[in-house]
Amino acid sequence: MSAVRVAIIGATGRMGQAMLRAMAEFAPLQLHAALTNEGDPGVGQDAGVQAGVGALGITVGTEVAASVRGANVVIDFSSAAVTRTHIDACVAAQVPLFIGTTGLDAATFAAVDVAAARIPILVAANTSLALNVLLALVRRAAAALPDGYDIEIFESHHKHKVDAPSGTALVLGRAAAQGRGISLAEPVQLTGAVAGPRQPGSIGFSVARGGDVVGEHQVRFLGPGEKLLLEHVATDRTLFARGALTGASWLAGKPAGRYEMSDVLSIKT
Repeated sequence: MSAVRVAIIGATGRMGQAMLRAMAEFAPLQLHAALTNEGDPGVGQDAGVQAGVGALGITVGTEVAASVRGANVVIDFSSAAVTRTHIDACVAAQVPLFIGTTGLDAATFAAVDVAAARIPILVAANTSLALNVLLALVRRAAAALPDGYDIEIFESHHKHKVDAPSGTALVLGRAAAQGRGISLAEPVQLTGAVAGPRQPGSIGFSVARGGDVVGEHQVRFLGPGEKLLLEHVATDRTLFARGALTGASWLAGKPAGRYEMSDVLSIKT
């Protein structure tokens, strides 16, 4: 199998470092470029040495437009503020783009749709393979069960996490809403902070923060006399790196279009 040349934007960040360490598990993948923002102390250093895997002969740089040329796929885990610039660079270079950056605004998603006419592009709110299977299960369960079943999404993360509910919890909520044929009312409220009886048909969110929890998400369908629990527990952040590399490997060589992790996993939604 021929090598798949990968450019990683955000190579000095937590996910970038994890992908560099996990890349050895993906034989066809070969690091083409490692990129970060100007002013990062990692600029000019060997990307492999920084990640603790030994010298790879690839120096961490900042010039995205020049560096993505010649790559077979680009993985972006950087900042939502510069994602549109990276989309433009990949379109100009005609390189597939896998976006794992979160917090994208409506204008960026519009730019993704425009770019999809020219390059293959995939946006993943969560790169866990099992979590993306859970999204499909939640969607199907919400569609199958009567509206009288209340839906509550519980999530737990480490004590340093700032946003609540998590982005993944919101994606699960949107999957449940899609299954019911409704729109998730956003911004969402935490159910425990709302006094009074439950509103019929509402999708609730409950949050816990503490310790070093990597990520736990559970969707509860609470009906008369029974409940259905669908859950995903992450115990090692490396799983997100492996999921991103799996998705990027799949995206390389695909025709122009807008893709999702469900396409990578061949899940029919």
